[in-house]
Amino acid sequence: QVRLVESGGGLVQPGGSLRLSCAALGSISRIDAMGWYRQAPGKERELVAGIRSDGNTNYPDSVKGRFTIFRDNAKNTVDLQMNSLKPEDTAVYYCNAQIVPTYTVYVGRYWGPGTQVTVSS
Repeated sequence: QVRLVESGGGLVQPGGSLRLSCAALGSISRIDAMGWYRQAPGKERELVAGIRSDGNTNYPDSVKGRFTIFRDNAKNTVDLQMNSLKPEDTAVYYCNAQIVPTYTVYVGRYWGPGTQVTVSS
């Protein structure tokens, strides 16, 4: 019932910008941490940006200063603003959220289906 829906992926030139959006849908009691991950062909999935419910964020060095994650707790959304994009940013980007549905007291880790980001001239 609970699911994550992503949008905003696409093709962009190096140096360009994209904004990814993710909405958590369904019967939700609470959302704790949220984040964005990415996976390029032949590589492991890696954290791009994370944000806790209190707004604390963390980024790997590869994107620090270029990417910004933010959330809207009232709308159950988390966005990723990506600037100064590089070809090595090309990957499938996945939304992630720690969610407690209304029908359970347990926290589950939910993933979006992924959205393709391609950075190329």
